[in-house]
This record gives sequence, C-alpha cells and structure tokens, in this order.
Amino acid sequence: MRFRPCIDIHNGKVKQIVGSTLADSGDQAEENYVSSRGGGYYAKMYKEHDLTGGHIIILNPVGSQYYEEDKVQAGSALAAFPGGLQIGGGINADNARDFLDAGASHVIVTSFVFKNGAVNEDNLRRLKDIVGKSRLVLDLSCRRREDRYYIVTDRWQKFTDVRLDGKSLDYFAKYCDQFLVHAADVEGKTAGIEKEVAALLGKECPIPCTYAGGISGYEDIELLDRLSDGKVDFTVGSALDIFGGKLSFEKLAAFGR
Repeated sequence: MRFRPCIDIHNGKVKQIVGSTLADSGDQAEENYVSSRGGGYYAKMYKEHDLTGGHIIILNPVGSQYYEEDKVQAGSALAAFPGGLQIGGGINADNARDFLDAGASHVIVTSFVFKNGAVNEDNLRRLKDIVGKSRLVLDLSCRRREDRYYIVTDRWQKFTDVRLDGKSLDYFAKYCDQFLVHAADVEGKTAGIEKEVAALLGKECPIPCTYAGGISGYEDIELLDRLSDGKVDFTVGSALDIFGGKLSFEKLAAFGR
C-alpha cells in the first residue's frame, strides 16, 4: 500500500472539487480548493519526492471551452515529471498516443470503453492494441445504486449497467495494467472512505489498484489498509495540506516511498 498523488484540473485551474457536484452543463462543480499554482508546480513537487504513479485528471469534457486550457496545465505537469504521472480525461484511441508521447506513463480511460451504459469491447480492444496493456489504466469509478456499486462514466455523471464486482474486475484486468477507482459518492467530501468499495477491491482486485474518495485523516488510511489487507494504494485530495486540508503531504510522501 502506498500513497499516489493527484493533480485534478477543471476550468483551466488545479482544483479539488466535490465529485458528485460535477456537471458538464456550464462547466460547474462545487469547489473545495482552487490553486494559484499550475500543474507543473505540483508535478515538480511529486518528482522531488520520488512519488511515481500519481495521476492527472482533466475534469472538463472534450468540447468544453476550458478543455484546451486544461490540456496546457496537464502538459506542463507531464513535462515537469516525464514518465512519472498517469493522465485521464477525454482519452480515446485517437489521442492516447499523444499523451504518452507528451510524457505520461499511462493513459487512464473510462468513457471511451463504455457506450450506452455497456462495455464497448471493440473500443477496449482497439485501445489496448494502440497503447499496450502495460500503459493502460482503466478508471472503474463507481457510485451506489440499490445497495450495489455500478461503474460510472462521463465525469461520474452517468451510471452504466456494469457492476463493480469480482467478475468485472477479472474481465477488465485482461486489458490493462492497473485500475483507478474513485468512490464518487464520497469524492471530495472528506467524510470517510466507502468501506464496501475498499473491502471489495482488497478481496477481488487481481492487478494493482488505486482507491480515491473521502479520505479525511490518517485513521481513514489505516482503515483502508485494514479493509483492503494492504493491497490497495490510495490518493488524497481535498484533505491534503497542499490543497487546503490538514493532512501532511510530507508525511504521506514519506509513506509513499
């Protein structure tokens, strides 16, 4: 289990938001923190602490007036830490290689492999063929519905018909190197982790996985460690002191190494 840092970009700024409030209409989201620093600043910090395997997430959709500004921020981060960060947000078979060539270690994909609520196997195979299994991360972020967790797409706004469970994790593991799972219902709320998701990932995940969502203190990290049997990495956003929270980045960086 190790700490993996993040850089979330929305409306051309590095931010921390409440995930469940993100809306494509009007490029809106409830903000916890808006940084005056650019993506390159944080990437350089992560590089100095040797924190590989973190991720950049572009939160505006392709076609948004802010998407190109987001890409500039993301590009500065990739340039500051080449080979050290993964990137997601608007990734598809046509542009995935561009992000890898710009310095990303992996591309992170969700929406391109789901269409009309179901898995698009053609897109999934095509993406794997283009970037290779070893450089592909699937974002299987989820939300709760009727006491089960379903994978959500389009910046956590749309439910798919695909449950997050051992069967789906085994299926997707054939195509990618790692998973990234945001528990979207608690993302950005710093009110505790989604315990059932943590336990599920620890028990059923056959490849490396990073959990995100709800971590507010060291006790949440300890709980995640216990529930996942130490098998799941974690990221911290709004609770981190570099994003206006109280958790020490320096302490977690040492934990990450």
